[in-house]
Amino acid sequence: MKELKIGFLQQHNTADVNDNINRLSEGIRDLARRGAELIVLQELHNSLYFCKEERVDLFDLAEPIPGPSTQHFGGLARELGVVIVASLFERRAPGLYHNTAVVLERDGTIAGKYRKMHIPDDPGYYEKFYFTPGDMGFHPITTSVGTLGVLVCWDQWYPEAARLMALQGAQLLIYPTAIGYDPNDTIDEQQRQRRAWQTVMRGHAVANGLPVVAVNRVGDEDGVPFWGTSFVCGPQGEIIYEASDDDEESIIVEIDLHHSEQVRRWWPFLRDRRIDAYGDITRRFIDDSQ
Repeated sequence: MKELKIGFLQQHNTADVNDNINRLSEGIRDLARRGAELIVLQELHNSLYFCKEERVDLFDLAEPIPGPSTQHFGGLARELGVVIVASLFERRAPGLYHNTAVVLERDGTIAGKYRKMHIPDDPGYYEKFYFTPGDMGFHPITTSVGTLGVLVCWDQWYPEAARLMALQGAQLLIYPTAIGYDPNDTIDEQQRQRRAWQTVMRGHAVANGLPVVAVNRVGDEDGVPFWGTSFVCGPQGEIIYEASDDDEESIIVEIDLHHSEQVRRWWPFLRDRRIDAYGDITRRFIDDSQ
């Protein structure tokens, strides 16, 4: 049995970056005191979700990696002896920016990073203006608490991303997230979207026989209502914990990483894959008439 204690913070952010970071830091300390070994933060956790509009001055929020945030959260990881999954607006070069998840090891070093591959562009989520698509591929990050398949938000909808992480030995899938409702949609439509968001990730858990951790922000940010509902599910898609849709939470969930192997023995999906017949998956669309 390998029981991993996973902590996460579902936070409502404000326009005060220092306040957001201070509250995150306090939350990380509290989770560590309560026994968390791995702590996952929400997407772009230092600031408000700034992609709801296109403003050149907001590129000033970006920072290099390594940089101030990796130094700060790395220091906490080292002090508390925990692994932290952070999510940052990365300034790679002038005019070149990424939405990047960074994994900080217990000793404060950077264990690895992942640059968000799938970039949305929808009303209220104008991410293509800010982020260059990732160029590091889909590779899990090895840490002292396990091999982490870290992806980011919009990657949640793509089974290929989860599968590639699983095929390279990921022991769990982690999704820092910033997603909410379009306030112009009906309540029924809003709930359909929220349930679809959770259902597709539970499907990734089942298809790959891996636990999933999804950590979302919560609360209204200048008219954008983020729906919270951070959750952890097991390798059969079973919900282990689901957070509130309207309030902050600080939660620790225990996951048995070895249970995935037993599930894969019952449901050997990787064994039965027809890898000889999947060549067309790399095509944008298949139209035999053209």
